[in-house]
Amino acid sequence: MLKRLARQSATSWVCQRCLQQSQRRSRWNSTFAATAARDPVPLPASKLYGLPTARAKEDDETLRKIFDSPKFWDDFSRASKKNLPTGIVGNRYLSNPEGFVDFVSITLQRCNAIVERVARANSIEEYKGIVKELDRLSDLLCRVIDLADFVRGTHPDRKTQNAAHRAYAIMFQYMNQLNTTTVLNDQIKKAAQTPEVWDSWTEQERVVANILIEDFARSAINLPEDTRQRFVDLSGEIADVGTEFTERMGPETTHLKFDSKRMKGLEPNMARALTKWGETKIGTLNHEAQIALRYVEDAEIRREIYMAVRTANKPSIARLENMLKSRAELAKLSGYETFAHMTLENKMAKSPAAVNQFLGALNADNKHKVNEELEELLELKRADAQMDNFPDQINAWDRYYYTSKLLSNIDTKIRTPDFLSAYFSIGTVMQGLSRLFDRLYGIRLVPRETQPGEVWEDGVRRLDVVSDTDGHIAVLYCDLFSREGKTPNPAHFTLRCSREILPSEIEEMSRLNHPFPSPVEAATDGMAVGYNKQTNSYFQLPTIALICDFSRQQHRPTLLNFNDVRTLFHEMGHALHSFLGRTSLQNVSGTRCATDFAELPSVLMEHFASCPSVLGLFARHWETDAPLPMAALEKRLAIDIKTQPAETEAQILLAMLDQAYHSAMPHSPDFDSTKVYHDMYNTHASIPEPAGTAWQGFFGHLFGYGATYYSYLFDRAIAGKIWSDVFQKDGKEGSIERANGERYKNEVLRWGGGRDGWRCIAGVLGDERLAEGGEEAMKEVGRWGVRDPGT
Repeated sequence: MLKRLARQSATSWVCQRCLQQSQRRSRWNSTFAATAARDPVPLPASKLYGLPTARAKEDDETLRKIFDSPKFWDDFSRASKKNLPTGIVGNRYLSNPEGFVDFVSITLQRCNAIVERVARANSIEEYKGIVKELDRLSDLLCRVIDLADFVRGTHPDRKTQNAAHRAYAIMFQYMNQLNTTTVLNDQIKKAAQTPEVWDSWTEQERVVANILIEDFARSAINLPEDTRQRFVDLSGEIADVGTEFTERMGPETTHLKFDSKRMKGLEPNMARALTKWGETKIGTLNHEAQIALRYVEDAEIRREIYMAVRTANKPSIARLENMLKSRAELAKLSGYETFAHMTLENKMAKSPAAVNQFLGALNADNKHKVNEELEELLELKRADAQMDNFPDQINAWDRYYYTSKLLSNIDTKIRTPDFLSAYFSIGTVMQGLSRLFDRLYGIRLVPRETQPGEVWEDGVRRLDVVSDTDGHIAVLYCDLFSREGKTPNPAHFTLRCSREILPSEIEEMSRLNHPFPSPVEAATDGMAVGYNKQTNSYFQLPTIALICDFSRQQHRPTLLNFNDVRTLFHEMGHALHSFLGRTSLQNVSGTRCATDFAELPSVLMEHFASCPSVLGLFARHWETDAPLPMAALEKRLAIDIKTQPAETEAQILLAMLDQAYHSAMPHSPDFDSTKVYHDMYNTHASIPEPAGTAWQGFFGHLFGYGATYYSYLFDRAIAGKIWSDVFQKDGKEGSIERANGERYKNEVLRWGGGRDGWRCIAGVLGDERLAEGGEEAMKEVGRWGVRDPGT
């Protein structure tokens, strides 16, 4: 069905790791303590590593400067302001808010023409072209829906936001109408069932045909009209209550008050800020609650705070249960045993049983590491426990406190700013990413001037992705600095996917009146186009937006802490998938692949961020140009290694809970999400959850990742295996070896979603036992365990 495109096409990848990184910034403060100079500091000469030409070296220097030197950026961007205006991200229709009306109108005309052609197809030749026709239809819908969705949430101008929102609503409604247009489903099925047609299709066309047929089936299009209408109504209800659930999550208790004398251990400045008339007030969903759990010595205080932060209010729980019951009904209506069966059918896992096999194996692999950590925590607790504080067990409210003590033994400066940030200016990190991509894949990030109106904020930088063999292959817009009203969550947006432009499209445009200089530009709304000499055809270039929320500095470069560096590498991993997954059909381009495969490239990139060989390419002190001291990095990584088992167990428990919630349980009239939550934790957690909590009301990922929350753990396990067996197999320098990059690119990245994920994994690891997937393959991945960066 076409509806999948609104969910998985350009839709932003705000993955759980990205959110974790954002939330952990409070723990690893990146503010550098040095006093900024009044005048911009001259950037030191950059170290160059094998760049082939003078132009490449110049681009490399410019890349660092446009992010690190405000004066250089002003000069660089000023020149483009003299040029003729264009539209947002080059879309010529969007030079003003009213342009969205024309954009929608023209797109609807093109869509209707395709629907009519598909509906009247009756010859073999016409059926041979149906996959490409429907893929183009999908692309036209996504061009508006994805770009409008991005603009309405990112653009600072209210008129532009409103115009984008109207465009989104119109096209989304039109798309839903197409999803209930049975003729599209009938025609693609008829084409696929005709041997002469099927045999004429490429592998990619067959994959897309199957995707469309399966998605149409999951949208209940084969059901009687009244049942189909109930499906549509339920889908709308789930979307509404799910959105409300995520947006209105709240605690049962919003604030707690304590005698300030009992707050010993809390950072003094914070304690003073929260205290009035001898009483300290703690917001249960605020930063101070997490800090108090780590540092307040009074165990009873910590217990009260823990209970409050782990207990959602009753309306939140009611909305969650409503969503889960509606999903269960939706699945049953569609002929599936459970919502998990319905959702996982087209994922790598295929079934809930396979997911549970994976999670069980992973939990077994991780359990002994968790027990070792708990023993260390118990030793610390016995050393300072009071008689009434359960000296022989770690309670749920003890873990953060004693973990902080454990970490302080590794780094006595745990509360001080992360001094490693001096070696990671944004420009330096971007320069490092470009150098790494050049080493591994033969592509570079090249700064390019933007045209007036092309970007939504003056600080957005445009980078062209240039290949040493294929020339210009993608466009990347970097919106990395914080501003008022901007989301704090890092994200990757695919604003437009790769797709081959058919000769018929160019011919069609040549016959029409349009405001573009050429038919090719008219066919792509004026956005970036490339020419493929091998296929003798034009391709629309992937267009990506990368959003982060780093604090902008005026008189020196913005410096990133190590978690921020990992975040940037992670998001660029998504972007890399889009750059190199340049398929001829947009339905399988870049990150348009199975949900449980989509995080693999981004998670793998985190391993590169922690690798000394990679850091040696770029990590230099922003003032002295001294290289990063690797001993200090190892000390920093040791902190993550200590906390990894507990964090992995927490994710395993949530993934198990997700599977339980999307099993047959919600069919029961006695379904109680709180009971299921406690049963799950008390069965599988190393530390039991105390009675009275109801944290599931805060589990917002249940809406967007229903039945697929295991995906991040799954991809972490695969990424760790690829890292060790491919990039580190022959030594540490393997992380920057072109042969390893080419192997990974050719077996994984270039396919996008056009090849089964298991075949990609089997190919890159050289293990054909994994090629067909299944429960045993899932269990095998679980046995690999999670190998986080630095381990």
